[in-house]
Amino acid sequence: MWQQRADVIVIGTGVAGLVAALAAHRRGRNVVVLSKASDTATFYAQGGIAVVLPDTDDSIDAHVADTLAAGAGLCDPAAVRSIVSDGYRAVRELVDDGARFDEAEPGRWSLTREGGHSRRRIIHSGGDATGAEVQRALDRAAATLDIRRNHTALQLLADDGAVTGVRVLNDDGPGIIHAPAVILATGGLGHLYSATTNPAGSTGDGVALAIWAGVPVSDVEFIQFHPTMLFDGHAGGRRPLITEAVRGEGGKLVDRQGNSIMTGVHPMGDLAPRDVVAAAIDARLRETGDPCAYLDARHIADFARRFPTVTAACRAAGIDPTRQPIPIVPGAHYSCGGVVAGVDGRTELPGLFAAGEVARTGMHGANRLASNSLLEGLVVGSRAGKAAAEHAVTTGATQAELDTVETRLALPRAKLQRAMSKYASVVRDGEGLQQLCRELEAADPREFTCRADFEDVALTTTARAVTAAALARTESRGCHHRSDFPDTDPALAQSQALEAACC
Repeated sequence: MWQQRADVIVIGTGVAGLVAALAAHRRGRNVVVLSKASDTATFYAQGGIAVVLPDTDDSIDAHVADTLAAGAGLCDPAAVRSIVSDGYRAVRELVDDGARFDEAEPGRWSLTREGGHSRRRIIHSGGDATGAEVQRALDRAAATLDIRRNHTALQLLADDGAVTGVRVLNDDGPGIIHAPAVILATGGLGHLYSATTNPAGSTGDGVALAIWAGVPVSDVEFIQFHPTMLFDGHAGGRRPLITEAVRGEGGKLVDRQGNSIMTGVHPMGDLAPRDVVAAAIDARLRETGDPCAYLDARHIADFARRFPTVTAACRAAGIDPTRQPIPIVPGAHYSCGGVVAGVDGRTELPGLFAAGEVARTGMHGANRLASNSLLEGLVVGSRAGKAAAEHAVTTGATQAELDTVETRLALPRAKLQRAMSKYASVVRDGEGLQQLCRELEAADPREFTCRADFEDVALTTTARAVTAAALARTESRGCHHRSDFPDTDPALAQSQALEAACC
């Protein structure tokens, strides 16, 4: 078994991971970045970054209020204010690393509005290719870092109550990288479901790694389903999303008969928070039996220039969005919960940090406000990198024990995805969740012989945690909807922490 050493290990190469790695590297630390997959969820982000700009009619108070409203009572107000207040600094740092945003006029960024926002505060790049630009800029800035491709993190190692390293699988087989500080930036868990906007590597790795290490996870029942994922007839895998900004520019949601879906559902209509819109679309499809709903954007001027990514995805599916309504369905998109962490990424395990979608900082609560994800990744990623660098200095060298990875339970991915899609999707109920538990309990032992084995195990562990949390939340709140408990219960206005993946 090979062994190496570093000061800081970062697991993940999306926005949070690369920002964290750069921050630790710029403080003189020896940083190793582990990259399991070739693409990231950051790259596919379309809408933009929600940020309060100086000299506008926006304010930190307004952005905080919108975020708290979307979070349905489960946000940590102090965490929200801390992250939102630091947004402009983080964006300026990203610009220093080479990112460029669309301008309304020279020197003034163009702003759009998305669901749940009371102001135009979304900066964007390339129309609807913000994530691609963020990834490009960070990849370029991180070109000199030690980034290890095709490296899968199998296990967090700890001794005497602190992180000591990571067990890793690469092309040379299993090995250990010793380090006193580890940053989880593994992204989300969209591939719990048959259809998702997430890339193939989004298999809940960070949540599973934390659970196995005894680190609490929280709010994992709150999985956001993007209301408008392109319905292109494919049975599964990653599907393109239709950015919320299309509705921000006037796109309307209608059913097959052309009837409005959102009229009378919410005061903000088509710009209601994502949970409201996704549930309304799901309800209409159940009512009509139609396979999809539609987003009518034909009246938006200069659509192809404003939304080139959406236009390309639609045309690839044989749809002209300037002449036809776009067929859409809700799709698994974003995990609002995750590994419990502070606004600087610190977890309960000394030396372990978490940033980005894998972390539960209290920013999103029961439902993430649109375009707050890249914002959180930038702010908390930067802070986590700085904190990890400092921890590495104060802790010094560590030695991970050479123990073996336990055999863990796994369902075949396709079987797990069918079960999760059937019983734990946009709307759940107790009977279905109990059946899901029984199916998950039928998982077989699996050894980690390759990346696919690890991902099946991680998905199964994460699915069990999601199911346990969904069963315990006997109410509908944010993006968690229970048909057998359709109302919000004030007594459940608190997060649920889990330290085991049992349902």
